[in-house]
Amino acid sequence: MVSFRGSKMRGFGTFISRPLLFLLLHFILVKCDITDGNAEHLKREHSLMKPYQGVGSSPSSQWDFWGSTLVTSSYVRLTPDERSKQGSIWNTVPVYLKDWEMHVQYKIHGSGKKNLHGDGIAIWYTKERLNPGSVFGSNAKFHGLALFIDTYHNDEAADRSFPYISAMVSNGSLPYDHGNDGRTSELGGCSSEIRNKDHDTYLAIRYSKGRLTVMIDIDDKNEWKACIDIGGVRLPTGYYFGASAATGDLSDNHDIISMKMYQLMVEHTPDEDSLDWTKIEPSVSLLKSPKDNIDDPTGNFRSTPLTGWKVFLLLLCALLGIVVCGVVGAVVFQKRQERNRRFY
Repeated sequence: MVSFRGSKMRGFGTFISRPLLFLLLHFILVKCDITDGNAEHLKREHSLMKPYQGVGSSPSSQWDFWGSTLVTSSYVRLTPDERSKQGSIWNTVPVYLKDWEMHVQYKIHGSGKKNLHGDGIAIWYTKERLNPGSVFGSNAKFHGLALFIDTYHNDEAADRSFPYISAMVSNGSLPYDHGNDGRTSELGGCSSEIRNKDHDTYLAIRYSKGRLTVMIDIDDKNEWKACIDIGGVRLPTGYYFGASAATGDLSDNHDIISMKMYQLMVEHTPDEDSLDWTKIEPSVSLLKSPKDNIDDPTGNFRSTPLTGWKVFLLLLCALLGIVVCGVVGAVVFQKRQERNRRFY
């Protein structure tokens, strides 16, 4: 859980000098912070917010929709609680940011009882837009990133609870396999009880310096909990954000309340800045194959590089170890000095 409101570190300065303390605090806050909605980073041309102005089919529209999608003053309903419906909404403006964070406020609800509802919502950052298909209302083959909020268990042999949130990066050659809930191409995921809540649920997708992080808030407490953290991800600029949903024999209301896009102010090396980011091919460099998720019920990769907070903890433990050794050494030295005095 990432939440620094009201946190204190009493007694920490007893062992560490004040400048070093400030440095360590700055490190963990920068590395672990999730944007809390600071307006100066909000990119309105990529954001979908009430009262949903700029949504439609006119040339000046920034969002376009398809299928069963219904735009109201309170929400964008991708599908109603009816069978065999598909709908989507897509940003018409390509994203040319290297580092970004998308916050999605959504609600999935319906009259279906446990395990009698479906299918879910997908959040896309892809080269293609308004491309209908069999995967949550969009095409199974795509270029870019997809995040699936899957509410129906297709693969009954798999040992995981639903609803389940997972991520996939594709260069167009590997389709999403709906029959096994995308496990062969999944990068990571988590189970999340997001359906039929009395409040809205939230999702934060961050992409920065090759790392994809997904956080969730399903309790409406303004506290993010980790879901996915994957390094070695390469995504180009110039792609589009969108959301889609579908129902089959089972159904649900799939509502998007808002999609807020934030620019992350991150420094890059001169070599990174000189790259043509529009020519990057979507890919992931991993020490573990996505197919290994079949034997991993959690769906998460354990061989990814250390994240910022892990590095901080390692440094902190090492520093505290040095301090403890120094204190012990000083005590031992003092006792030896006292013992030596007894002989004189």
